[in-house]
Amino acid sequence: MTHAPLPTARLGAHGPEVGVQGLGCMGMSFGYGPSDAQESRATLERALELGVTLYDTADAYGAGDNERFLAPFLAAHRDELVIATKFALSIPPDRPTERVIRNDPPYIRQAVEASLKRLEVDVIDLYYMHRRDVNVPIEETVGVMAELVREGKVKHLGLSEVTAGELRAAHAVHPIAAVQSEWSLFSRDIEAKVVPAAVELGVALVPYSPLGRGFLTGSFARAEELTEGDFRRQQPRFTGENAAANAALLEPVRAVAAAHGASLAQIALAWVQQRAEAHGLPVIPIPGTRKPGRVEENVTAATIRLTEEELGLLDPIAEQVAGGRYADMTFTSAGRE
Repeated sequence: MTHAPLPTARLGAHGPEVGVQGLGCMGMSFGYGPSDAQESRATLERALELGVTLYDTADAYGAGDNERFLAPFLAAHRDELVIATKFALSIPPDRPTERVIRNDPPYIRQAVEASLKRLEVDVIDLYYMHRRDVNVPIEETVGVMAELVREGKVKHLGLSEVTAGELRAAHAVHPIAAVQSEWSLFSRDIEAKVVPAAVELGVALVPYSPLGRGFLTGSFARAEELTEGDFRRQQPRFTGENAAANAALLEPVRAVAAAHGASLAQIALAWVQQRAEAHGLPVIPIPGTRKPGRVEENVTAATIRLTEEELGLLDPIAEQVAGGRYADMTFTSAGRE
């Protein structure tokens, strides 16, 4: 199978050029049930062959397991890719299933050293604050992150799930290359304030869960279909009456997919990719997958052009979605705007 070269976009005003679609690596180690390590490694290699150069992980994914898993791949291709990881979700030693948000300077320094060691790299290309601790001034948090840049431990800074005001305050301390947030046909809350702020500041958007955590692909219709241990079983959109109502919302996606001879996933991703033109900023979604064939399918979405009529069919979906993207939205930008 041949594929057109994946176009590139820049992360922030001075950040690296990366393929306009990245790869979310969390599911290879954590969150979505059992995975096959050999198949996941093949997925990493295939993605790079196709022009995917932004690889996303975090220290909280499997308590560092995902960073360790990526280390051999990074060692083999260090100059060919951009590795992004995150700090902020601390795991209490006596409560291993819990996550505590920490943005304090001592923790950040501890976290970056641990990530560097697990990834087996000298420098992290893009270092995100994973979640916001409102008890720590963001200027203080980003101030420490900026010190890591000056010390050569980090190249570029990112923020995840921040409000427009938080983004502006952070950017005033040190340039922010990218903001990561959920953005999909099902989740468009960031378009109200965060996206305009990113446009104003020259910050790239890196949408996570652009496929609605797989729901937009039609691969499952309710949480009960998922394996035990899959964290999606706890998300409001995928349970009970919400799941049934949301499954019905896929009909316009199916119609557009049929017109293009494409999959639901490709249409959902094509919609996210076209947000770049709709809003005038770089948009690099990071769909997660553990299968080489799915990477091929996802990358092809970057070549699909949706018409204005098709975009009009898809536009009303988000406002009809039943249930929040998390049970507790206070840790998202939408919960604090």
